Amino acid sequence: MSQPGKIPTDGGAGLGQNPFGALSAAGLPATPTGRGADLLRPSGADVKRAQQACAPTAKSPEKNRGRVDITRETGGRGGKTVTVVSGFTGIGLPEKETLTKKMRNACGCGGTVKDGTIVIQGDQRDTVARILSEAGFRPVFAGG
Repeated sequence: MSQPGKIPTDGGAGLGQNPFGALSAAGLPATPTGRGADLLRPSGADVKRAQQACAPTAKSPEKNRGRVDITRETGGRGGKTVTVVSGFTGIGLPEKETLTKKMRNACGCGGTVKDGTIVIQGDQRDTVARILSEAGFRPVFAGG
């Protein structure tokens, strides 16, 4: 007693075949007894190899490339907040552009190099300080 144009919701017929029925376990390794618990415990040699791979390598001492000032400014920018990094000594324009690119990617915002300073859009002082520290600079938050 179904009306024309209606779709039945009684579940209908089964799939007719099992798509995984033709698969076999041929060629697969046998499961060890103990519900596979032995697979989770590495051998002693594996542990030693992993410890050697994770052992800290001898790092060269971090260079102190000087102090850089990080300030937050809004003046002259239509009320928009920017993070300004200034005070670089002994660093050329190509390296400033590389640092700017790293900062833009980490912050997910725009930025540029203007008049020897790096300008990043938004209040990104913490992220910028982290990147400068990794590059060997000593970031200092200046201003408010």
